[in-house]
Amino acid sequence: MNVNGVQQLLSNMRSMADQAAGGTATEAPTSGGDFAGMLQSAVNRVNDLQKQAESAQQSFAVGEPGMDLQDVMMAMQKASLSFQTLVQVRNKLTTAYQEISNMQV
Repeated sequence: MNVNGVQQLLSNMRSMADQAAGGTATEAPTSGGDFAGMLQSAVNRVNDLQKQAESAQQSFAVGEPGMDLQDVMMAMQKASLSFQTLVQVRNKLTTAYQEISNMQV
């Protein structure tokens, strides 16, 4: 698979994730940007989802009107799933780094 194919696949995955999260699908840039920036952005998004879930839990616990248990559970599941995905990406990166470092030059 070439680089353009990977970038297109990544763009499609992001738009599907945005649609699943209830947001609007935005086209990801196909060129430019660095890998570290993408990782930092992903970590920030996971952090934001975890903060939203925590806020929803606290709002539900104090009995804030309009905060349903379903909303709290959805926020918690989104945060959990995004964190699990981030951990798997980290694991894949670690494995790839180890394979590259073990290559003979």
